[in-house]
This record gives sequence, structure tokens and C-alpha cells, in this order.
Amino acid sequence: MSYLETTAQVYAEAAETPQVGLCCVSTPPLQLPGLMIPEIMHQMNYGCGSTVHSAELFGEPTVLYIGVGGGIEALQFAYFCRQPGGVIAVDPVPEMRKAATSNLEVAAQENDWFNPNFVTILAGDAFELPVPDASVNIVAQNCLFNIFEPEDLKRALIEAYRVLKPGGRLIMSDPIATRPIPLHLQEDERLRALCLSGALTYDEYIQHLVGIGFGQIEIRARRPYRLLDTQSYNLDKPLLLESLDSVSFKVPMPEDGACVFTGKTAIYSGADPLLDDRAGHLLQRGIPLAVCDKTAAKFALQFPQDVIITDSTWHYDGGGCC
Repeated sequence: MSYLETTAQVYAEAAETPQVGLCCVSTPPLQLPGLMIPEIMHQMNYGCGSTVHSAELFGEPTVLYIGVGGGIEALQFAYFCRQPGGVIAVDPVPEMRKAATSNLEVAAQENDWFNPNFVTILAGDAFELPVPDASVNIVAQNCLFNIFEPEDLKRALIEAYRVLKPGGRLIMSDPIATRPIPLHLQEDERLRALCLSGALTYDEYIQHLVGIGFGQIEIRARRPYRLLDTQSYNLDKPLLLESLDSVSFKVPMPEDGACVFTGKTAIYSGADPLLDDRAGHLLQRGIPLAVCDKTAAKFALQFPQDVIITDSTWHYDGGGCC
């Protein structure tokens, strides 16, 4: 079988027999007032983080969710998109589509605000999304794209970019690797299907997004996900995988390259009350300003004595220089 066929088989089995902890989610799902998440959805929460960020969900956007799983994030998105077809969930695995449909019916019994027609579940995959160009505000995926080999990842990102409206957002949660994963693990189809051997490094992951044309990328969270030990995975030293939550915006690419926000700030400490870099950034003395990594690097070069650049926090939630 191809690795994609192996992946489909793994998740068909996980749909018919829930496998708690399949992706080792270490944080509880987002809690929202009046939202009751059925126990079956908790058991089928096959993700590595979260793609549901309330700040991105104003104005009842149309959300396209790739890889419906047990339906937990489709339900969470529907909490913000309370309209028929507000959430479109796409999955290539019939068993998973059937399970998610059943789980959402249970959710409707436990949540008086929720109507199952808020979520439309469609057959399809990340490489040919069954929606028109520029038709959705948000595309989201959790712990799926890391499975793809590089050329397939590029295809999936191109498709996500295609269906997003201008200004739309690609929200992703994926494992990344703290160093390149050895070839013998990359070639293990089952480990890849289990989100353990296909992850890119952070720099590789971001470059894929920039290469597709996303002009702004924001890192919402970065946390330990799984440790691959030496005994089980035939490694010289342990390899840490991390979970990365990101939001990529379909906005024009700046002439000097994409703006990538990782939680850095710039703090002016000079003699004057203000520092104007003549490029659109105004720093008040002593007041931290959130800046993208590109701007942080420019400040460090131009004003090494007067501007302090703080380290990346890997948690950025808006505001700042751009």
C-alpha cells in the first residue's frame, strides 16, 4: 500500500474503534460557555493541538475543515458559525465521515444551540477540495498535513490557498521535528500515518507556507508533543517532536518577504522619546512593541545599541508592527 492508503486504513480503524490518545493530545479541548462536547468526541480527538482560536472566528466565517475526525473541532467551529453550512468538513475515509455524522447527532442532543445542518460533511481530500476558488474564510487542519510527503504537502497547501478568499486564514496544528527525521523513520508508512515520522523542522514548515504565497504567518503555540526514544525508534539520541499551532494569512507578499510573528518584541532604550525607523515602525522609549521576525532582525542591525529584541515566545495573538 502507499502511505496514503495506510493512513486511510489506520483512521478507518480509529473511526470504528475509538483509540484514546492516538495522537497524544496533552491539553483539554477549548472550553466555551454553553458548549457540551460528547464523550465520544473526546475519545476520538485525534489531534496534536487546536485550530479553534476565537480571535479568528469573528463575523460568522465559513470554515472548511480538512480531516473531520470525530467531529470535535467541527463542533467547536460551529459554535462560532451558527448557520447552515457554516462549517464544511472534508474527509476521504467513509468510516470517519459516518462516525463524525453520528457524533454530531449526539452533540445536537446535548447542545440546544446546535443543529447538525451547521456542519456539512463531504467526501474529498486535501489535494482536491470540493469547493470553488476563493469561497471560504478559513481553512483548518489538525495533525494531518505533517503526514504528507513534501510534494503532497505542497499540493495540499496550494489547494488551501486556492479556496481561501483574499485575506482568508489557513489555521493549522501539526507536529514539527526539532531536527530532521532519519530516512528509516520517514519511510515507515504506519509511523507516518500515526504522525510520528513525517514532520518537518520548523524552518522547513514555515518555508513551505511562504513558498505558496502566504504573506503573513503567526505562531499561536509551540509545545512538546512526543519524544521518539532511542530503543523504540532505532535512534542514536532521542528526537523531540513539537506541536505547532499557526495561522497563515492569504495577503499579498511584502516586497522584503513574509512577516512571520513568533512573539518577539522590540524595546527602544535610547535618549529620545521616540524612535522612527522610517519604515512604518514607531517605538516609544521603554514600551515593548510586538514585531515580526523580519522587522526584529532589521532593528537589531540598524539600532544595536538602542533597541533590545526579546526572544520568541512562540505564542503570538495579534497586534504589533504590521
